[in-house]
Amino acid sequence: MGNYYLYKIGQFLAGILPLGVSNALVMFLCDLHYSFSKADRQAVESNLKIVLKTGDVPRSAVRAVFRNFGKNLLEFFTMSRHLRPSFIESNIHIKNIEYFNQVLQKGKGGILVTAHLGNWEMGGTVLPSMGLPLSVVALAHKDPRVNALFNAQREAFGAMVIQTDVAVRRVVEHLKKNRLIAILADRDFGNHGLMMDFLGTPTMIPKGAAYFSMKTGAPIVPAFFLRRGDDHFDIIVYPPIEPPPLTGSKITDEAARGFIQKYLTIIENEIRKNPSQWLLFRELGAS
Repeated sequence: MGNYYLYKIGQFLAGILPLGVSNALVMFLCDLHYSFSKADRQAVESNLKIVLKTGDVPRSAVRAVFRNFGKNLLEFFTMSRHLRPSFIESNIHIKNIEYFNQVLQKGKGGILVTAHLGNWEMGGTVLPSMGLPLSVVALAHKDPRVNALFNAQREAFGAMVIQTDVAVRRVVEHLKKNRLIAILADRDFGNHGLMMDFLGTPTMIPKGAAYFSMKTGAPIVPAFFLRRGDDHFDIIVYPPIEPPPLTGSKITDEAARGFIQKYLTIIENEIRKNPSQWLLFRELGAS
């Protein structure tokens, strides 16, 4: 219940305050979160130790993760104010957008895999603003009002939202319509994934992207929306990864595991290059 009202207050303040004032307030709140949430702080520090391969992570590096999360929320709630074509043209650089076009030309749709890295929510609004047919698979919030709040923001710029509880049927339908389906592929928060080595740690990894790709023939396209400072961003798109041919009617976990590893390695490399932008507040390997 409390989260909904906090989000509404945040959305209201972001809508009336000057952007500089909003940013200063958000950074203050992020520092409070860092100071008083021991569990989140320890989870981030533990993950950074794995990513940076060190036993001594500077406090500033941990705090930067909290601050980047706050920047994401502020940008999410102010998109309607500043996410205009002029902003996209001036502040967002897309590397290799032709890979999206190549996939769509084949007519089978494509599965955009990304991670809790950079501002993935903003990426989900920028791409449809540029005319790309994007659907996003989103985990439903426990409070339906929070769910409606976030989905309204996502859909305001043309994205279509697929909730995880109906994803199996809806994803296939959207791929048949030659759409791009965005899926977070760096952490499974249930017990439906595959246990794999991720950044050197056994971690439950989602398998949905691989299964949808192998079932429909839609290629995997790794892509990331990364912050570069001063409100500038890069959208980095990797070459499409074609699914392996099926040897029978059933997709096995072993076949999926080898396929997943191809794009999981790309995700690992991007996280290592941008550790302060990996916004995962749960320890790797934790259930």
